[in-house]
Amino acid sequence: MLIGCPKEIKNQEYRVGMTPVAAQEAIGHGHSVIIETMAGAGAGFPDEDYATIGAEIVATAAEIFARADMVVKVKEPQPVERKQLREGQILFTYLHLAPDRAQTEDLLVSGVTAIAYETVTDRAGGLPLLAPMSEVAGRLAPQVGSWTLQKANGGRGVLMGGVPGVLPAKVVVIGGGVVGTHAAKIAAGMGADVTVLDMSLPRMRYLDDAYSGVFKTNYSSKGNTAELIQTADMVIGAVLIPGAAAPKLISRAQLSTMKPGAVLVDVAIDQGGCFETSHATTHDDPIYEVDGIMHYCVANMPGAVARTSTIALGNATMPHLLALADKGWRQACEDDEHLLNGLNTHAGKLTYCAVGKALGIDVMSPSLALKA
Repeated sequence: MLIGCPKEIKNQEYRVGMTPVAAQEAIGHGHSVIIETMAGAGAGFPDEDYATIGAEIVATAAEIFARADMVVKVKEPQPVERKQLREGQILFTYLHLAPDRAQTEDLLVSGVTAIAYETVTDRAGGLPLLAPMSEVAGRLAPQVGSWTLQKANGGRGVLMGGVPGVLPAKVVVIGGGVVGTHAAKIAAGMGADVTVLDMSLPRMRYLDDAYSGVFKTNYSSKGNTAELIQTADMVIGAVLIPGAAAPKLISRAQLSTMKPGAVLVDVAIDQGGCFETSHATTHDDPIYEVDGIMHYCVANMPGAVARTSTIALGNATMPHLLALADKGWRQACEDDEHLLNGLNTHAGKLTYCAVGKALGIDVMSPSLALKA
């Protein structure tokens, strides 16, 4: 199979879909790899790293899309990229279709077989290709939130850990999954007073057992959330419904109950955001203010630490990439029901139920798509 990896073109996205290690593995399996020039430079992988192990360096993304049997990326294809996709081609990347009708419709028109990193599952019920970036984003959230809290950036001017005689910042993390746990650990490590909200009692028991004394837990009811945000200096939105749009957990009306200059960090922005006032921002212009509350809603947070993120993502995606290349998407998905869960579109049909529900589009069963 001919595997192609274009350079990411989303604003300040420096990650790359294939590391030289992944390219070398694919070549070792008998496949050919083409990489757009400078695709890996932002993550610290120059063209020479790919050429040395036998990958072909090409001048343009157009050549990648025209030639490749499988296109491997990081972020969802941008409009100019979607126009170059075709039926019979495999697209393997993050998609986050539920809040993005335009992208969904373009993928359906193209006929491409699109497999989304964020909906591939594992035997434990986890999301193994989403987890590495969730870990990165979770660890980044308190870091970028503390920067936003600085007075020069519009925040309250509160130091996360306080100083002797001055209380630390109060941080509320909504969601106790991968993102929330990592966010809470880092925020607590910075000295903040941290409370994690979650609806799963077993998950809260686990967090209490594993992190007793590091941070607190509380049930994620509307009442508890409304009460805690009134005294919070920072709220981190870390909720996830796999493949679906994020629920809106803080309304615009509630902003008036918060402290002026408090910060909302919406890590769920890729799935539409979990605050009513959230809209996606970029690393160029990451923050904005609504009703006196600062919002940090960068849609590709892990891109800020591109090398760490690229290596972590490559470690997770490589076994699935090789399976798709070695067997073809049909056989690979037939052999692995968890990879089949990643199938979002095929031959003009939507194949992921949560996206169909969010956008009001008819869905074909993935198992039927295997036979189509």
